[in-house]
Amino acid sequence: MGGPMSVNDDLPWIGPTLELIATAHARSVPVLGHCLGGQLVAKALGASVGAGPCKEIGWFPVRCRVPFPPLADKTEVFHWHGETFTLPIEAQHLFESDACPNQGFRVGNTLALQFHVEMLADMVPVWATQYADEIAEPTATIQGFDAMTRNLDLRITNLHRVADAIYDVWSKPFG
Repeated sequence: MGGPMSVNDDLPWIGPTLELIATAHARSVPVLGHCLGGQLVAKALGASVGAGPCKEIGWFPVRCRVPFPPLADKTEVFHWHGETFTLPIEAQHLFESDACPNQGFRVGNTLALQFHVEMLADMVPVWATQYADEIAEPTATIQGFDAMTRNLDLRITNLHRVADAIYDVWSKPFG
């Protein structure tokens, strides 16, 4: 899922995790990564990961580059990232946003997302409190606590519909 570290940090678990992802992908074992997990997938498949054009924290839309019924072309999801990935060779580019062009891709049955569709209602205020320093000064791409937690139950319900649609497509053969 996510985490405050970078896939480029010198942490003892990152190398083995990248190897595990690459091995699973090579053996056609389904792989799914959200945010940091998506960045790990990208790096394991040969793409680069680094600072994005800006931090993207809160509820912002992504555009679908391929059809994901019943999703609209533009759909609101939850973000909490400052880094992003390039696309690996042979990746199908799935999602983009105004602030971050690479929001998701698929290679075979490996799926990487920059955003969080796995969020639960109680997670959002916890993250917003735990990492309050990151949202202390809202911008066009960073929401403050009140904006982030407004209409939370409805947003989470809609987010889980997005997750269902994405996972449904991911679970079908690639082609």
